Amino acid sequence: MNKSYKKLAIPYMVWLYALALLPIVIMIALSFMNSEGVDFSSSSFSFNNFLQIGEKSTRVAFFNSLWIALVATIICAILGYVVAYKLARSKMHNKFLILTLLILPMWSNILLRTEALGNIMSPQNILSDLLSKVGINLVINIKGTYLAVLIGLVLTYLPFMILPIYNTLEKIDPSIEEAALDLGLTESQKFWKIILPMSSKGIVTGTIMTFLPCFSGFAIPEILGNGNIVLIGNIIDALFRDMNYNAGSLIGIIILVIITGMIMIINKVDKGGETLI
Repeated sequence: MNKSYKKLAIPYMVWLYALALLPIVIMIALSFMNSEGVDFSSSSFSFNNFLQIGEKSTRVAFFNSLWIALVATIICAILGYVVAYKLARSKMHNKFLILTLLILPMWSNILLRTEALGNIMSPQNILSDLLSKVGINLVINIKGTYLAVLIGLVLTYLPFMILPIYNTLEKIDPSIEEAALDLGLTESQKFWKIILPMSSKGIVTGTIMTFLPCFSGFAIPEILGNGNIVLIGNIIDALFRDMNYNAGSLIGIIILVIITGMIMIINKVDKGGETLI
């Protein structure tokens, strides 16, 4: 690359080092320190922060995060594949418009969307008020339950599953499907033996992209769970709010290692980034 073009990347590199790499280094250092809040004058090297991992609240939050992220990811995979397949195989000329409508909610603030969803899940909500005016009495009271958190995760991260699967389905050569039918496969056999295996890259990418925020997020369980549902992200948030930066940093680094590992899997499965384009 021309040296003059390399200079254009300097602001980005400064931004990356200052706001991404430097905080990670600080968090790693805090993980092995024993300090009181923001007073680091009397801090010392310690492994005591690792005791937080064995705390019952941390273990419960971790397993809560694991199972609810798995369930949400499975639901997103099923719904996402159906939507992506129907869209990829449709004869519509405005597929881009449909995709835009699918990802449009992602452009709005996640807190506003979650608060609005939480209002609908409460007993007195705008949807019940509107339906009552036409004589329909609908009572919804699921806020503060696992079901509410699960619905919120699925509705929020479903586009993360649809897009990579759709991209892989769109890139399947139609002649391959025609050849499969010419060789005697039925439509059902063609799907299970040809289309599904060839779209596996999109499924893997979408699964990881959906699982990660479902597993590590804290805003959705905090709002829709009404404080009753505690995931690992809520534990980290609570530790930092209590100014226990050391234990909070340690758990945060562990989650970051898990995220990095899964990103490496995406790079391994999809080296060219085909599912993301």
